[in-house]
Amino acid sequence: MSVADPAGARAILAAARAAGRSALNEVEAKQVLAAFGIAVPPGALLPPEPAGPLAEGLHGPFALKIVSRDILHKTEAGGVRIGLPDAAAAGAAIAEMGARIAASGHAVDGWLLEEMAPKGVEMVVGALHDPRFGPVVMCGFGGVLVELLGDIAFAICPIDAVDCDAMLETLRGRALLSGWRGAPPAAIGALRAALLAIGGPGGLLEAVGDAVAELDINPLIVSPAGAVAADARIILGDAR
Repeated sequence: MSVADPAGARAILAAARAAGRSALNEVEAKQVLAAFGIAVPPGALLPPEPAGPLAEGLHGPFALKIVSRDILHKTEAGGVRIGLPDAAAAGAAIAEMGARIAASGHAVDGWLLEEMAPKGVEMVVGALHDPRFGPVVMCGFGGVLVELLGDIAFAICPIDAVDCDAMLETLRGRALLSGWRGAPPAAIGALRAALLAIGGPGGLLEAVGDAVAELDINPLIVSPAGAVAADARIILGDAR
């Protein structure tokens, strides 16, 4: 597969490690994913107290998320709002969340304002370095129910298209991707491409080595139009 900007991805990871951080923020994590061809929603990084137009060039409805060096799990910290209809609603949400999060003692480094991803099947795609097997990629049904459902599959890297399809076939909810009860089929080819972008030959895990200890895209929303990483988390490992 072709890789868009592996050097740029490595630079983001190296800068975060040089700053003494253990994880990328969501903006950086999505920049790394985009460098390997994984689609992310159109969005903008806003300062902690934005002034002027908030959503210039973007179209609602919006998702708004806190960017904070102190907060890895944004939802649990009350740092996420979705379905905001316009820039005015986003501004009101920033004021409310900012005051509450600052009062809790957490840093507010900025805000990620994004267009809402198209509706689709919520998947989870991840990767880690297993001490016995080395790089491993994971795929399953995601969203807020990922831990409850536990419908996931693993494969040792590097993977190919056959491995991707084998992982998907083991999932109990596989029929959801093919169009369940009249829903349109999801773009399985786009899901396969995202898995290969992470765990395939020349993919993210191979290109950055041990610089990434864990990667988690939850959800990767797979619609008839494609697959979009709506949220992403990257834990840093040892630099190569």
